[in-house]
Amino acid sequence: MADQLLRATAADGGIRIVGTITTDVVEETRQRHQLTYVGTAALGRAISAGLLLVSSMKRAESRINLRVKGDGPMGGVMVDAGLDGRVRGYVDHPEIELPPTATGKLNVGGAIGHNGYLYVVRDVGYGQPYSSTVELISGEIGEDLTYYLATSEQTPSALALGVHVDERGVEAAGGLLLQVMPKAERDESLISLLESRMGSLADFTPKLLDSQTLPEIFEDLVGDLNLTILDDAAPMDIRFYCPCTYDRMLGALKMLGVDELQDMIEKDDGAEATCHFCGEVYTADSNKLADLIDDLKKQRSEALN
Repeated sequence: MADQLLRATAADGGIRIVGTITTDVVEETRQRHQLTYVGTAALGRAISAGLLLVSSMKRAESRINLRVKGDGPMGGVMVDAGLDGRVRGYVDHPEIELPPTATGKLNVGGAIGHNGYLYVVRDVGYGQPYSSTVELISGEIGEDLTYYLATSEQTPSALALGVHVDERGVEAAGGLLLQVMPKAERDESLISLLESRMGSLADFTPKLLDSQTLPEIFEDLVGDLNLTILDDAAPMDIRFYCPCTYDRMLGALKMLGVDELQDMIEKDDGAEATCHFCGEVYTADSNKLADLIDDLKKQRSEALN
């Protein structure tokens, strides 16, 4: 099934459900960054989480930056996700691999670390972005995001994030989020009902592996609670996208100034830059750097005149 995001409600609008399939995006990211198994799981979970979080925002240009920074060998994970379905991300140390846990799971918590912080920045497209920070609970990302939603957004939530990766690549990836809506937050029976369904979330990744669709998964989970799928006719398409370009790279080099550019010409006969988010490598030879120096000198001269 193609990568997508689907939203629904249940319990007469008292529960919000969002599901996303990110298999293709996570596989592309794995290839771009040459990720290990544990790196793929960490970044894949964060990609799905970012898309689930941004789905509640309203303006088309809304974006969320999700940063998980721990004391483990992987360092941290960064994801940039938009309400338009475009997403990108990276891990600080993509080469890190760890043995599985005692239960046979990929050790994402050990790779990221159990001590650290989760940073969430919401950008609605105007004004100052809203940022929030919470301490990590486990470094497993799903538990950390659930804690964030309960403390920073004060929203009772249940969250499942899954990535299945083997020697062939990413076989399944996605996420599922259930939340009690503000109008129903005082309904203790609804909160208890949500908690009772949390055990079913553990089957989310196996359901994806079995090629179940998001509507089918929603039906299994809350089909008895007046399930209403909001965008069944047109689920949101999810795709990897990075806005980096060669011209942007040149603009960044230009900001270094004349002396630094001249030093690059003399020592390295050019410059090379790699985008953290997509892994694209851009090069500028000594002639191009000389052009940048000429532009800077011209701008300086014009400013003085």
